[in-house]
Amino acid sequence: MKPFMDKDFLLDTPTARRLYHDVAAKMPIIDYHCHLIPREIYEDRQFENITQVWLGGDHYKWRLMRSFGVDEKFITGDASDREKFQKWAETLALAIGNPLYHWSHLELRRYFGYEGILNGDTAEAVWNLCNEKLRQPDFSARNLILRSDVKVVCTTDDPADTLEWHQKIAADGFPVKVLPSFRPDRAMNLDKPDYIDYLEKLGAPKTYAELVKVLQEKLDFFVSLGCRVSDHAVESVPYAPANQAELEAIFAKRLSGRIPTAQEIKQFKTGLLLMLGRCYAKYGIAMQLHFGCIRDNNGYIYRRLGPDTGVDSIGDPSPLKDLVGFLNALAETNELPRTILYSLNPTENAAIGTIIGCFQGPEARGKLQHGSAWWFNDHEKGMLDQMTTLAAEGHLGTFVGMLTDSRSFLSYTRHEYFRRLLCNLVGGWVERGEFPDDEKSLRTIIEGICYRNAEAYFGF
Repeated sequence: MKPFMDKDFLLDTPTARRLYHDVAAKMPIIDYHCHLIPREIYEDRQFENITQVWLGGDHYKWRLMRSFGVDEKFITGDASDREKFQKWAETLALAIGNPLYHWSHLELRRYFGYEGILNGDTAEAVWNLCNEKLRQPDFSARNLILRSDVKVVCTTDDPADTLEWHQKIAADGFPVKVLPSFRPDRAMNLDKPDYIDYLEKLGAPKTYAELVKVLQEKLDFFVSLGCRVSDHAVESVPYAPANQAELEAIFAKRLSGRIPTAQEIKQFKTGLLLMLGRCYAKYGIAMQLHFGCIRDNNGYIYRRLGPDTGVDSIGDPSPLKDLVGFLNALAETNELPRTILYSLNPTENAAIGTIIGCFQGPEARGKLQHGSAWWFNDHEKGMLDQMTTLAAEGHLGTFVGMLTDSRSFLSYTRHEYFRRLLCNLVGGWVERGEFPDDEKSLRTIIEGICYRNAEAYFGF
């Protein structure tokens, strides 16, 4: 029986162990999509306790605690941080098979040097150990990034953001690039109740043409501060073409206080997304499309806590003909930017693998990417399914690899988890004689997926 999470955790063969320890483990990190708060990076936040850095804003953990029957008081309520940590420890103890069990223990080991097991009985000792270390200067937000060997951090930012914290970080000499990512979801979601209020933050455009102009100007500003990637969260990628007059009429209808029809909403989102896609191609910005999610399912929790609080789920398979139509509309005029597709529904892996192959080109290796296993899929099975499908239907060697998609400064061990699985997958192919044991080729593949492909793809 193998020891729990020893140095060869998830590495089943000699080749896998060699690839991980000699190659993957030594590569730095590019975190091209995360939800870290730029202000906390600039101010170099020093966390008071492990609950603040671990449980604050982490809806993955909140969701698991609710499954364990923990009262909301101890999740997002007014219980003390110590009480919340105790409930998390008790929840984790029985979470066999959940990636949070591995992630949590990897974080305890890599950052705090704790080699034991976290449960209700050990919670007090772990609490004291972590909090003592968090008081040390090298556990501040910036130092956690540096200790993780991160070279680039791409935060997720609304077009209305002033980006003042990015400017301050860039000016003060922090050696890690902290770059904004363009996330215009709120400008596209004209069906949301707060849409008119949001337009005020953008400068109160009165016509569709003015909205387009504002978004283009905001994107120019983002690019001036190093933006290399955008991000869009959609239920499914829309494709319902409309002309300028139709888009103006839809926008005017919403400004008048009326909600457009489902078809009109789809046309509006299609129009804006196509416009932005062309802008991304012009600036060399990669477009990330996240789809296949049903959000805010539990109305009671959503009304109390807002979005991203653990009440989202995998959605139905997307209308992939719309995705193809959207990509083709940009490709027809040679304005398809580098694009990364993430479906939350894993049944779409094979389809995505074949769709991206239709639109590859010489502008970049792997111009279209099948994004890493996302959200409910970033566990062992989900990651392996995504990588094996990509290998079978496309080109794994050009894959841009893992991202944290996290709000926590301790989440960089997710890259270790991913890299171990990658090396075990590739090592298994070699051990079974399905790929040659060629050191140069294997090193190029592993270094590429862990770091170099993303560096070249995004142009950092």
